[in-house]
Amino acid sequence: MKVPVLIVGGGLVGLATSMFLSRHAVRHLLVDKHPEVTLQGRARGINPRTMEIYRAFGVAEAVTAAGRPFADDAGGVRCETLTGEWHWMFPPELPREWPEHTAGTFDLADQNAVEPVLIEAARRAGAEQRFETELTAFEQDGDGVTATIRDRGTGETTTVRADYLVAADGRRSPIRERLGIAKPLQGRTLNFVSVIFDADLDPFIQRRAILWFIVNQQIGVTVLSTTAERGRWALGVGYDPATQSPADFTPERCTEIVHGALGRADIPVSVVDVTPWTQEVGIADAFRQGRVFLAGDAAHTWSPAGGIGANTGVQDGHNLAWKLASVLYGRAAPALLDSYEAERRPVAQILAELTELRQARRSGHNPEQDEIDDLHWALGQRYSSGAVLGEPYGTVFGDALDLRGRPGTRAPHLWVERGGERIALHDLFTTSFVLLTGSGGKAWLNAADGVETYRVGGVDEDVDLVDVESQFQRRYGLGADGAALIRPDGYVAWRATPGTPTSALHPALTTLLGHP
Repeated sequence: MKVPVLIVGGGLVGLATSMFLSRHAVRHLLVDKHPEVTLQGRARGINPRTMEIYRAFGVAEAVTAAGRPFADDAGGVRCETLTGEWHWMFPPELPREWPEHTAGTFDLADQNAVEPVLIEAARRAGAEQRFETELTAFEQDGDGVTATIRDRGTGETTTVRADYLVAADGRRSPIRERLGIAKPLQGRTLNFVSVIFDADLDPFIQRRAILWFIVNQQIGVTVLSTTAERGRWALGVGYDPATQSPADFTPERCTEIVHGALGRADIPVSVVDVTPWTQEVGIADAFRQGRVFLAGDAAHTWSPAGGIGANTGVQDGHNLAWKLASVLYGRAAPALLDSYEAERRPVAQILAELTELRQARRSGHNPEQDEIDDLHWALGQRYSSGAVLGEPYGTVFGDALDLRGRPGTRAPHLWVERGGERIALHDLFTTSFVLLTGSGGKAWLNAADGVETYRVGGVDEDVDLVDVESQFQRRYGLGADGAALIRPDGYVAWRATPGTPTSALHPALTTLLGHP
């Protein structure tokens, strides 16, 4: 069997990458050793940048619907027991929309509710996905990767020849280990079990919370959370591997712990699932080796707070997919693929540090808490690589609220009208480069032969997109005849400064795509 891309791992990152590749019309095979959907509902928080991407790919509404059980809840509580006195750690009235800065929203949806949305979207676009199918061996050469996969139900093996392999196979990533890529850990490694249980807790729940940090002498520190299914709950319990193991958490022991967290032993509890997991911070030394790319937890891990790992992993796949498509279709040289690690690894390194601050903020002990801004993390990432033409940045994150269209930053958000319909500019950034120019940029239309081009201007002007708020030129740092070239992933690749001839566009595009 031959495919251009083999994806190993069918969690959020692998499935999102499958969806992105499908929209780019890249034939691929995704395999995962597990059944289609995980029972555990981890990776709940979805940040505005990820939702902005989901919106462009047509799944944002379905993802929001998947998180509907959390529509009115966002608060976090510290207490000794669930049925005792509550102390709010962060309020339920968290902002979820920033319409001046992004069409994306902050959403809450369990991983096991979002995965089916991504599966359906990818398959609808032609993806081939095989669950309960594991990778047993692989090797690469200068022309591709040869892999052996095995159906865990039938035992049948298949040889797959792929041009490229995307490893989205989790924090322990057998593929990364097989490649010999180290992933040094930073700080302490913490061990947990996640206990999924059913119980009627409605009589004891004050409204508008999704997390309870429960600390008492009987059970130590635990975290209780809601799930998308009413009456089903998740309790995270830490343990010391020097004295305990996951095998110690029998249904009976888990029931005792749950009762200790609830503060009532007379509440009927049914334990559904117990899964061990590890919290660790680590960044792989490389995100690529030859024709194999690491994405998601295979490349980086940190605290699950806020779903940062899942969001970053989805954005890894988004960054990589258009580059693979460009190379596979012959539009770009293989050198373009070098920009994946150059762009995504620095982001992961900084986020590893910032998640430490997030943890401190949640516990209320960090004096720098006011400096941490989720919106900047989500929207303020800046790239310096061969896929950007501009001065390199000294820092990875910048002011997400005042981007000004500089190359290497996310394209500024703007609401516009097209044919009377209100859309976001980021809705246009999916599978091709887009050239944006002002109302006086007619000359760019001829220069941009083969590049999707839009003129943006006022209500009374003959343009493709109506800038009803008259913000385009200011936000993009352009004059009426200026132009900005936007990559398929929504980042500014190049910007025409005053006096730049239109003839400079195609040489710039050639350089961006890795051609000498």
